[in-house]
Amino acid sequence: MPEWYPKKRVGDLVDDVARRFGDKEGLVYKDKRYSFRAMAEQVDLAARALLALGVQRGEHVALWLNNRDEWIFLQYAIAKIGAVLVPVNTRFRSNDIEYLLRQSDSAYLITHDVSGPINYLDIVRDVVRLPESGDVVNDDNFPKLRKVVILGEADYAGTVSWDAAKQSGAGVSADKLAARAASVDPDDTTLILYTSGSTGFPKGVMHTHIIIRVLEERAFKHSLSDRDAIINYLPLFHAFSISEGSLMSMVSGARQVLTELFDPAEALDLIERERITIAHGFDTHIMMLMDEQQKQPRDISTLRVGWLPAGPSNVVPTARKACRILAPIKTFSGFGMTETWTGACVGALDDTDEQRCEASGRPALGFEVRVADPITNIPLGINEQGEIQVRGPSVMKGYYNKPAETKATFTEDGWLKSGDVGFFREDGCLRFFGRIKDMLKVGGENVDPLEIEGFILGHPQVQQVSIVGAPDRKLSEVPVAYVRKLDEATISGEDVIAFCRNKMASFKIPRHVVFVEDFPMTGSGKIRKQDLRDDAAKRFPVATD
Repeated sequence: MPEWYPKKRVGDLVDDVARRFGDKEGLVYKDKRYSFRAMAEQVDLAARALLALGVQRGEHVALWLNNRDEWIFLQYAIAKIGAVLVPVNTRFRSNDIEYLLRQSDSAYLITHDVSGPINYLDIVRDVVRLPESGDVVNDDNFPKLRKVVILGEADYAGTVSWDAAKQSGAGVSADKLAARAASVDPDDTTLILYTSGSTGFPKGVMHTHIIIRVLEERAFKHSLSDRDAIINYLPLFHAFSISEGSLMSMVSGARQVLTELFDPAEALDLIERERITIAHGFDTHIMMLMDEQQKQPRDISTLRVGWLPAGPSNVVPTARKACRILAPIKTFSGFGMTETWTGACVGALDDTDEQRCEASGRPALGFEVRVADPITNIPLGINEQGEIQVRGPSVMKGYYNKPAETKATFTEDGWLKSGDVGFFREDGCLRFFGRIKDMLKVGGENVDPLEIEGFILGHPQVQQVSIVGAPDRKLSEVPVAYVRKLDEATISGEDVIAFCRNKMASFKIPRHVVFVEDFPMTGSGKIRKQDLRDDAAKRFPVATD
């Protein structure tokens, strides 16, 4: 009897979708258009190039590229030959890439020579001792690193040109590629995805090919098909983009329209021109799309559905506004993290507007989700706030080469401790509030910064706000509001404080207001609150005797 759920491999997905949909368009990137069949050919071309380079099954291949068509082809080629994909944040610089290359034990690094204003090759040269002759790296700081591969117009000493690798790959037989692909075990690690770094040094989250299962189930739940078109402006080094853009296209047959970067004007132009039906994003992306749509309306009538993770108080106003400004899109909410893959909890297409905007979905098929005391791990009841903990098919294998951190992240009975705060509602929906570490303790009172953020966002001259704690001699810490004003806004810090006064408890009212032009962001579009906390500690030091 066959298995009730046949195991699948990421590297086979492109061939599978090419057999199903053939000449239907599968990928659009700038002026390039690929059918699913053409994508399969490009993936095989890349896979042969990797074999010609000497990439072995199980070796780690770091991909440090901006969104582009080659990123997609390499993603599936790496999986097809049984190697492990290690996406690298394109905002990383010398210290970051040095840490990741060493910690991940990457054997190959594939990157640009230059992209936009950034010379990636120069950064590599600052970090890695490239050979003066040949292309085999021998650097004691990176004992596993063997070759650096460059996508660019020229050849560079000590590196391998990707064009040259593809030429060499022409000599790799179809039988050799097929044999390697057939040897891949679906239970092997296929992806090491580094956390965004908003909580300190990034950790490499290991996932197997089982992530396909949860995507197929969610595609069915949300009625995704080959009639859909997904716009993917999220960075491919982030789980949200890999999952809901690249992989979802492969499991559903939906066309993926990929952009190099997120630009709200470009995104809306593409939604109109390409008749996009699926658009996802965090609240920062959705706010920028709404601002642009209000400045210059486009025809977005084809939009059908999009994932906007809601629940936190600061996201609620954005989610409610999106129902109007980005209509007819129906957003759905959810909860997930790199360690669980996307969608441990997911909303439904028939959720009420209140559930879309103020909840975080229900446990997805195959997942167990509970809210527990973060210290004792004892489960809590309905409406009781605690740590969100998860068990399920796509929960990570662990953090690469970090056994202590891995052990600390799981309970003795196998629940992943998310470090996130939430509670289950009467209707069975989870409501995610935020990170445990982001909660403030003001004079002994627990304060949710997202509640304050959500309220201040109601000020007509505020575009975005982030609340962090600053040390205080009397109260231990006090709220500080970092505010980005709308263009032409004239509000002062006292205006923001006055807006809060008599509307919330006194200990929740920001003690200080700092206006900023931009927020420090992670590559995935989240505000780096640790940077703001550090800044607040410097700006408002505790007085000493």
